[in-house]
Amino acid sequence: MTSNSIAVPDVVIEARDVHKTYDTGNIQVKALRGVSLEVPRGEMVAIMGPSGCGKTTLLNCLSGLDDFEAGVVLINGTDITRMADDRKTEFRARDMGFVFQTYNLLPVLSAVENVELPLIVSGTKPKVAREMALASLDRVHLRDVANNRPSQLSGGQRQRVTIARALVNRPAIMWADEPTGALDSATANEIMDLIADLNRSERQTCVLVTHDPKVAARCHRTIQMADGLIATEMSQDEMRAEVAAGGGAH
Repeated sequence: MTSNSIAVPDVVIEARDVHKTYDTGNIQVKALRGVSLEVPRGEMVAIMGPSGCGKTTLLNCLSGLDDFEAGVVLINGTDITRMADDRKTEFRARDMGFVFQTYNLLPVLSAVENVELPLIVSGTKPKVAREMALASLDRVHLRDVANNRPSQLSGGQRQRVTIARALVNRPAIMWADEPTGALDSATANEIMDLIADLNRSERQTCVLVTHDPKVAARCHRTIQMADGLIATEMSQDEMRAEVAAGGGAH
């Protein structure tokens, strides 16, 4: 086994003893203090915890958006720990998709143009990019609004466009940071229905940060963080029981 291989081929994400410290100049904040985890292909994992516990930092370090000073992260068997920034950017574009609370859609572009943008940037021919973008909009049931701009879409539709953009390259992993945070409860449930359906029908691996225990209960497993460490892990049944009992909020 080479240094950039993992023992179990079906493990998509492997983190070993990851440490991340933020230096504010006056004080050092230990955001991650030795986090280790594995995510098998096709799993939906929620990361929860109080504000400042390190959950978004963990997502950013696992996805290569943030550097970290110690530990190892392997994505699809590839060690991204010491990967050069330009190669890491290419790797993310090919193997990862991102969904954020604020959509990050360009207002001057139509839905299909927003979805195809990462393909165009990475050098895909325009005709092929358009076909792939329309196919991705089909997957989130938005083909009929392909030519609408974000201002002409509802919040739920905008988040579906964001998901279509995240999945247009058929990535190994979809990262989602508070994907339902800006939505009302009914729309949030629709978005989670969509993510769960994509996970079930296509084995789309998804790691999402959420403050909503009902969202976490839709996932196969919930990782609870505290003070830069994984405090506990809960199965879907355990999380559902906690939600039913009125608990689980962070």
